[in-house]
Amino acid sequence: MKQTATIISIHAADTSGVCSMLYELGGMVVVHDASGCNSTYSTHDEPRWYRQDSMIYISALTETDAILGNDEKLIGDVVSAAKDLSPHFIALCGAPVPLLAGTDFPAIAAEIESRTGIPTFGLHTSGMRSYLAGASEALEAVVSRFCTDALPRTDAPSANIIGATPLDFSVNGTVESMIDWLNRKAGFELVSCMAMGSTLDDIRRASAAHVNLVVSSCGIATAELLRERFGTPWVAGVPVGEKFSAVLASALKTSAETGECALPCADRDASASGKKLAIPGEMVFSGSLARAVELDLGTPCRVLCPLEAEDRLLAPGDIRIFDEVAAAEAFAASSGVIADPMYAPVCPPDVPFFRLPHEAFSGRCYRKESLNLIDRPLPWRF
Repeated sequence: MKQTATIISIHAADTSGVCSMLYELGGMVVVHDASGCNSTYSTHDEPRWYRQDSMIYISALTETDAILGNDEKLIGDVVSAAKDLSPHFIALCGAPVPLLAGTDFPAIAAEIESRTGIPTFGLHTSGMRSYLAGASEALEAVVSRFCTDALPRTDAPSANIIGATPLDFSVNGTVESMIDWLNRKAGFELVSCMAMGSTLDDIRRASAAHVNLVVSSCGIATAELLRERFGTPWVAGVPVGEKFSAVLASALKTSAETGECALPCADRDASASGKKLAIPGEMVFSGSLARAVELDLGTPCRVLCPLEAEDRLLAPGDIRIFDEVAAAEAFAASSGVIADPMYAPVCPPDVPFFRLPHEAFSGRCYRKESLNLIDRPLPWRF
């Protein structure tokens, strides 16, 4: 029972990650489950829901259909909707009930594509993993299918931003600030931002970029795909703070020149003894923030990883936390904590707590408090 969350929240599920990553690309996303999944996503995880249209639907799976395996109903409904809506692609993803029923999403996707002629993906979500897993698989599927041509590199240095969703960056201008920083400070033109503010046609042109900037761990699989397919190197980091933004800009230029990948967000060492500032969260952003705090404010940090992440994203001294007990123990051993306010109840009262909302963790609860930290002074003093 140690892994049961009794106090703090949990992160958005993989189905929300799929919907968030594909929201702006003109496709139709169908979550195969009862009606609750879409209402949770639309009301808590998706700040664009009331300001920007998207074709995201629920299949309204019934108990009888789940037990008897009536896949034809799902196929027929999707085919009918696709004929009316003409989406660029169709993405099918599941929740816990289809997982238990053993639904074969790739096979269903193949049948739908054969009937509609529309590219269709069957994704392996279950509602049991975090948003990062779903967003990663969804973006990789789209790029694998639509970014197939090796285009000439642009004349001026250029880059793709990979892994941008409101689940990590909200809608407070952070993504726009990253694009502005990429152009003005780093000296790279933007080819596409996957997947906020760019179209599917922009993503088709991704091979024309000289380098890719991965801003969330959900973008690493796609960055690796583009590297294997077109030889495009990638750099992982978010340009937070002032000095780390300059470090990241330099890493992008070096990577574009040498073709070597780099992880500036993990270029830290938190293994020295003594208390450190704790930063829990998604590893690319949290690692970048930790490095920025060290460079700008001189405060040693370590990242606490509560989500799926490759080992190479963890710096020496970073730790994985799998439950709220581990989070509380790590907070108690820290000099302070920068985290989503939902973590505050498990932080000891004598440990300073600095609020930094994370949309994927607290949803809309603290959206008005979300901070844009791109290429600007950090707002804390320790």
